[in-house]
Amino acid sequence: MENGLDKENRTGIKARAVFGLPMRFKMADGFPAVTTKKLFFKSVKAELLWFILGSDDVKDLQEMGCHIWDANVEAPSWKKKARFEGDAGRVYGVQWRRWQSPYTDKPVDQLKIAIDKIKKDPSDRRIIVSAWNPAELEMMALPPCHMLFHFFVAKNRLSLLMYQRSCDMFLGVPFNIASYSLLLHMISQVTGLEPDEFVHILGDAHIYHDHFNQVKEQLERKPLALPKIWLNPEIKDIDSFKMEDIKLIGYKHHPAIRAKMAV
Repeated sequence: MENGLDKENRTGIKARAVFGLPMRFKMADGFPAVTTKKLFFKSVKAELLWFILGSDDVKDLQEMGCHIWDANVEAPSWKKKARFEGDAGRVYGVQWRRWQSPYTDKPVDQLKIAIDKIKKDPSDRRIIVSAWNPAELEMMALPPCHMLFHFFVAKNRLSLLMYQRSCDMFLGVPFNIASYSLLLHMISQVTGLEPDEFVHILGDAHIYHDHFNQVKEQLERKPLALPKIWLNPEIKDIDSFKMEDIKLIGYKHHPAIRAKMAV
């Protein structure tokens, strides 16, 4: 708000932006769910499980009670490209689990490869999952904002770094922090490691002008103690997690602050 530069963007709503910011969250300090407003954690869980499923069908997400992708799928610019009702295209989960190689008919399951490397070769510096597929950007209802994540193992602890090219600081970023921190916990559990740190690298970090009043209200609030995350300890496979296997414990927060998402 104080140091950003006002810029135009594809949404037509002016945004105030800065470029290149790092954030770090130690899982030992608590689960980094924003407390100065309400985080809709059910949607965080549902979207992440949808990604892990590798689905391109928004109806799979809606069945978990989450509608955060509806506006993107219903956007006029995408509707004319959609192959079926509810088609989201070759979005995040498809790239994570079914990246199409030009050299083989067998899809590349990047997430499975990453988990296997964490288990068998934890010193590997190539434990990376990318959602940014230049050949298929036009085949997505929304090109990936959080576009790449990288794992690091040391002293039986697992850390995750994520690069996000486009960062809606009021609406999107608190959601992204929770989502990737949850992913870190889930991958840690299935690989037998302790979750250590989520490192979040922000590219174009921005606040839309029509969110200014909401941001000012949030900045006046005092943060509360962080909650804890509970995962069903019986789950040892990433594809076995369900909504009921993930819970926030002791989440206290200020009231929700509503704002419209720029599409």
